[in-house]
Amino acid sequence: MSAQIVRPEPAPLQGSALAITSVALALGTFMQVLDMTIANVSLPTIAGDLGVSADQGTWVITSFAVANGVTLPLTGWVMRRYGAVRTFAISVLLFTAASFLCGIAWSLPSLVLFRILQGAVSGPMIPGSQALLISIFPNAKRGTALAIWSMTTLVAPVCGPILGGYISDNMHWSWIFFINVPVGLLCAIVCWRALATRETPTQKMPIDLVGLGLLIVWVGALQVMLDTGKNADWFESSQVVILAIVAAIGCAVWIVWEVTEKFPIVDLSLFKGRNFTLGVIASCLAYAVFFGNVIILPLWLQTQLGYTATWAGLVAAPSGVVAVILTPFAARLMSRVDGRWAATISFLAFAASYFMRSGLTSDASFAAFVMPMLVQGIAMSMFFVAMLTIALNGLHHERIPAASGLYNFTRITSGSFAASITTTLWDRREALHQSRLAEGTSIYDPAMRHALDGLHAMGLSDPQALAMLARSMTSQAYLLASDDYFWLSGWLVLAMIGVVWCARRSMSGGGPVAASD
Repeated sequence: MSAQIVRPEPAPLQGSALAITSVALALGTFMQVLDMTIANVSLPTIAGDLGVSADQGTWVITSFAVANGVTLPLTGWVMRRYGAVRTFAISVLLFTAASFLCGIAWSLPSLVLFRILQGAVSGPMIPGSQALLISIFPNAKRGTALAIWSMTTLVAPVCGPILGGYISDNMHWSWIFFINVPVGLLCAIVCWRALATRETPTQKMPIDLVGLGLLIVWVGALQVMLDTGKNADWFESSQVVILAIVAAIGCAVWIVWEVTEKFPIVDLSLFKGRNFTLGVIASCLAYAVFFGNVIILPLWLQTQLGYTATWAGLVAAPSGVVAVILTPFAARLMSRVDGRWAATISFLAFAASYFMRSGLTSDASFAAFVMPMLVQGIAMSMFFVAMLTIALNGLHHERIPAASGLYNFTRITSGSFAASITTTLWDRREALHQSRLAEGTSIYDPAMRHALDGLHAMGLSDPQALAMLARSMTSQAYLLASDDYFWLSGWLVLAMIGVVWCARRSMSGGGPVAASD
């Protein structure tokens, strides 16, 4: 057997060069996460300004997520073909240009089109920043590199809801995209100047156009099905049935093609590793639950409880503040502790946060809404680093870009699917609770008569009083639906503890080792 020649890892940076370059690389991830969290809290404002429903407004989020998810698996091929540094810098510049186009969008179709473009060109940004951060740090400080990357995903959720809320309430929503322009230019310039001489080796490789086409078809069909299914009454619609069939067949054919293709667009052989497979499963399901809650909470606060976008952002922001404070300590702890223990603590904190929310009421105070978010911050401080540590454990540095791209593809795609599934589940539960409340309500009921008499005393007519009671019933139904979703979220993340403990021991404090599984 011939020995495999492995290219040595580039020497790590030191001192101020390491610090400045780390911050610049982290800005790439920061922009993407910021863009997502700002859009979440601004959805009602964007939908209202463009004259569309809140359901249609979710396309602003899902279109970006799907396009980003589809191009993420290309990261490994693009970086091998053109170099990691060049790919990352160009991706950031294109993302900046697409952000500007989103800001000048004049209708929902134009905004969705530019969001698709923005998501497509940003594919290499997150895995690129991860891979380059790992490459500029010594092997013994891989946990520090991952912690820096993780902190950017935590700072952005702090800034996103607050900035998005402030902009929505006081400025035009287009500024949620325009603010990416100076950040993107700074990130690209600094990274290119610092890393141009450390470009990774390039290699001319054929691109798997068939695999890419199949990936676009089945992911796109599935996302469109999830986005339109609720309004089309799901499988009562022939369009939804056709989309489901296309997605299922397309996915099956894509998998068969990728495992038999010599140069696949997605290296599915990574799933031969136990840690990578289990890390991806746990990360996807936990992130889907997390992202669904990120969608539901501000939507519920603004549409049912009378919160402005700014105050909805202030409710969500504390989780990021706590995470930012705790992440350095979590990274230091994880350099000595098995990643499975960190993931367990994270899942327990997530579950506690969701269960706390399941007891909320419509008249709960601002502090009551904030407390679960503080607990969620504890979970977030460990979640991203722990899951990356488990998933990337045992991989050589040359496989990290492809693995990071596939890992983030599955995670982000699961988040985009969760956005559609969550709103559907929420509305379905609301309809169920409203029908049950209506069944137990009658105008002849003494309590109902008393409520009507009180409204009449305020000068309301019968139709006005009944309309107000109907509105109150709808609000109560959405409260019950939200509590149901929070309760289910808690049990789902608890189930992920068993998944991560099926993985092998994972430490973030050492360099990559030869995969043994």
